[in-house]
Amino acid sequence: MTQILDTGTMQPAQAPAPDEQGTGAFRSFVRELMRSKTGFLGFCVFTLMVLVCLIGPLFTPNDLPTNTNLIYGPASWSHPFGFDSEGRDVFIQVVDGGRAVILVGFLAALISTVIAVVFGALAAYLGGRVDSIIVTATDIVLTVPSIILLAVLAAFYRVGDSITLAIILGVLGWPGLLRAVRAQVFSLKQREYIEAARLLDLGTGRIVIREILPNMASFILMNFVIGMTNAIYAMAGLYLLGLAPMQGDNWGIMINFAWTRGAIFFDGSLGYILGPVLSICILQLSLVTMARSFEEILNPRLRHN
Repeated sequence: MTQILDTGTMQPAQAPAPDEQGTGAFRSFVRELMRSKTGFLGFCVFTLMVLVCLIGPLFTPNDLPTNTNLIYGPASWSHPFGFDSEGRDVFIQVVDGGRAVILVGFLAALISTVIAVVFGALAAYLGGRVDSIIVTATDIVLTVPSIILLAVLAAFYRVGDSITLAIILGVLGWPGLLRAVRAQVFSLKQREYIEAARLLDLGTGRIVIREILPNMASFILMNFVIGMTNAIYAMAGLYLLGLAPMQGDNWGIMINFAWTRGAIFFDGSLGYILGPVLSICILQLSLVTMARSFEEILNPRLRHN
């Protein structure tokens, strides 16, 4: 490109610096994100919770001191959720326990989404025997209740860390999304641009990855959020029922201890019960509302609705 100066000379126009391009892209992203006030609020709350749960444990003691005089002590400004059955600060436990919950939810949703998208897209695009095998395997997994399967697994195999639990939840959480992805790809592969790509013999991998999946970005994102929320609820349910080992710190263990140690019978234990429950609810709500803004960014047609 060139620009005409007052002297009549021609000089090439300078391209914007990389920093300016990055700043402009970030501003554009924030502007699009703020189109939905509730979505932007959910994004801010989710970001704040992630930062607190990831950075907060660096400033909390590794071993919380116990004080028998403060057992089920009431909430105060310095201790917003009061104290637990051992006289330990509940708020610090909520901060420490959020990291494992977010990690399990994210990894489980990532695993289940990758499995569902890859095999669902291949089943619909290739069809024939590949489709029959994948659909049959999906139907078999769907017929087994997840909670019962998790209970059986917990009886024979002790889940010792968050990553293992995330893998188990992710491997069990893909069938519903796979059928939805398969139906979407069946619709998309009939479009003209997909037919043109097939005539050009661009290859199955390129057509699926470069042509089909980008048009399903908002759909995949929403289902990723749903998968993350389902994994968090499943994790909390496992710990509440005592089907996972009570090791480490997370909100599910706190709910289990509050239930099994009779916190409901003490007047000052309301914060101990509601602390992890409210944390889970706020995290889930922020995820769902945040996904609304991301969906509008990825699918501009939704902005007019």
